[in-house]
Order: sequence, then structure tokens, then C-alpha cells
Amino acid sequence: MGILYLVIVGIAAGYIATKVMRVEANMIQTIAIGIVGALIGGFLLRMVLALSGWAFGILGAVLGAMALIWLWKTYGPNS
Repeated sequence: MGILYLVIVGIAAGYIATKVMRVEANMIQTIAIGIVGALIGGFLLRMVLALSGWAFGILGAVLGAMALIWLWKTYGPNS
């Protein structure tokens, strides 16, 4: 169930983050951005704020995905 939750949250987070950051990405890249963002954001929120629950999971996933996009745009091969 945890992996399914991560994929669902990752899809939503990746979609929201790519739209907010105005990044053109295909479906696989969007899902990957969201899942990695969910891992980053979930880890950071748990460590810093010690919050739990699905609402904070989505928020953390979106913030993590946005951070990943920013890093990619800043330090990526096309920067």
C-alpha cells in the first residue's frame, strides 16, 4: 500500500510542480519528478516539522518536486 500511495501522490505532486514551475515534461518525467519530490519533501517535513498525514504528505511532495525542478534547472545539463 505504501508504494501505491507514493505513486499516486507522486503523480499529483509532479503534475502540480511542473505546472507551477512552468516545466514541459512528459508523463514519465512528471511521475519521476513527483515520486523523487515526494521522497525529498516527505523526508524534510518529517525531519523539520515532525508532521504526518496525507495533506502534509502532498504538500511535502509538491515542495520536494519543486525543489528538484529548481535544482535541475539550475545545475542540469542545459543550465
